[in-house]
Amino acid sequence: MTPTQKRFFGTGLPGVDPATLRGKLIVIEGSDGSGRTTHINLLRDWLERSGYATAEVGLKRSMLVSEELEQAKQGNILGPLTLTLFYATDFADQLENKIIPALRSSFIVLADRYIYTMMARAIVRKLDPEWVKTIYNIALIPDAVFYLEVPPRVLAERIYRKGQLLDYWESGMDVAHTGDMYASFIRYQRQMVTEFKTMQKTYGFDVVNGNRSPRLVNKDLQAKIQGILSVAQD
Repeated sequence: MTPTQKRFFGTGLPGVDPATLRGKLIVIEGSDGSGRTTHINLLRDWLERSGYATAEVGLKRSMLVSEELEQAKQGNILGPLTLTLFYATDFADQLENKIIPALRSSFIVLADRYIYTMMARAIVRKLDPEWVKTIYNIALIPDAVFYLEVPPRVLAERIYRKGQLLDYWESGMDVAHTGDMYASFIRYQRQMVTEFKTMQKTYGFDVVNGNRSPRLVNKDLQAKIQGILSVAQD
């Protein structure tokens, strides 16, 4: 795979030369119920059948703090600042120990959400947007970002259809003005959509209509990623 020049959002990680990162970083963003994980799995299988080595990362997958973060969330007592710093630590550990090594080895790294979700969550929780950006200055700019846009009511329907319950944090119950989790979920997800649309104007990622069959959505994603890989091989 021919490398394209990688860049960091800010200062980056000390001692990391972006020119040595020969792989590709592909990000799939979207709320719970948007189909992110399904599409990551389908893309991984497709890429590996096509002869590419892949690696996967996502939220709460750090060897350093993932268990501690999950335990802290169970108590539903984390404040917005502590929650944000927990996720930033989780990301930094994965960047240093998973993403960078995989890219150096020419892997395609599939990220099941990236810094955009964490930034949006923090900003919706009223943390200062400029401060939030600074804590993710170490992040690499992905080769592609696809945001799966699905209406909040459809997200809730999909979650219920799987026999699952709405998540406390994905419903914004920590900042809710109501005890009704469904109403809180709809309100919070609408706020997240608004923030993602704002970030799309800044970062230029691709908004994909996720309110279609998985087959059609994944077909679109494969075509877009194939275009990126084809350019890299020219």
